[in-house]
Amino acid sequence: MKLDRIDRQLLSLLQEDASLSNADLAEKVSLSPNACWRRIKLMEEGGIIRKRVALLSEEKIGLGVTVFVSIRTSNHTEDWLKKFGQGVRDMPEVVEFYRLSGETDYLLKVVVRDIQDYDRVYKKLIAIAPLNDVSSSFAMERIKSSTALPLNNLR
Repeated sequence: MKLDRIDRQLLSLLQEDASLSNADLAEKVSLSPNACWRRIKLMEEGGIIRKRVALLSEEKIGLGVTVFVSIRTSNHTEDWLKKFGQGVRDMPEVVEFYRLSGETDYLLKVVVRDIQDYDRVYKKLIAIAPLNDVSSSFAMERIKSSTALPLNNLR
């Protein structure tokens, strides 16, 4: 699906505030409410808009520690990855999970209450499948955090 200027404006507005009504969105991009609704529906059906969510404050709900976990393994079989991947996906504390190129095989972003809570998560993690190295880095300060994707240079 090719996105035009109005689609990008709609996506930008929704990334900023997904609770905007269709009427508000239509007014902001100078469309009729029906045309606006059709565009958004097409982007949802096309998978461009995956879901609309509320973003919570980690600190205000007591999840003030963010840990980046680098994992290396010597086992790269399909069975190992299936077992490890499912085990990690089943851990709600892991909010992001990536397979990487380079020296680190996997990178996880983990959000927990405190160091003791992370230790509990760590013990669950290392029990899933054999790992060569697990390195944890604790975030000291969040300098930038955004869920908005850059839309200005899309074709």
